[in-house]
Amino acid sequence: MRVIAGKYKGRKLNSPDDYNVRPTTDKAKEALFSILTNDIYGARVLDLFAGTGGLGIEALSRGASYCVFADVSRKSLDLIRSNIDHCNIEEPTRVAAGDYTKVLKNLARRIEDGLEEPFDIILLDPPYDAGYTEKAFELISEGGILAEDGIIVAEHRKQEELPEVLHGFTRTKERRYGVVKLSIYNNI
Repeated sequence: MRVIAGKYKGRKLNSPDDYNVRPTTDKAKEALFSILTNDIYGARVLDLFAGTGGLGIEALSRGASYCVFADVSRKSLDLIRSNIDHCNIEEPTRVAAGDYTKVLKNLARRIEDGLEEPFDIILLDPPYDAGYTEKAFELISEGGILAEDGIIVAEHRKQEELPEVLHGFTRTKERRYGVVKLSIYNNI
């Protein structure tokens, strides 16, 4: 695992030592960020189910201005912190510990209290077949977590079909890369 492009290009990321974390492949990551090319610069990013932090770090490397990394696993949180340190990330970051429902509810409160702004890009890469995607969309919608012209990217198995409209967000693109599918939703 490495950072593919941008400011931190070529930096090798620390990988998990077991298979409980499934990092996004370089092919899918490259495709994802080519889709986001026009939206990434200056963006506020939420990397939910962050695992290694690879997607959020790639976003920062390509010009995002801020990233919140969230995960429930203590091992993943340690891995994210070590990768942020290893890459000498200069942009502001925050690592949020907890179950995704808790993290999203906390972010909604922070946004409501003016302590956080809505995110321009939300990267969802939940464990496959766990059923977390729809609930995450629901909480993002209810909490006003995505900016008005924001984008949600959901990574999932290619066999899984997500609805065209999900909790008020409209799917605008869908791409397949091996066993992975990327579904891109807009807040329109």
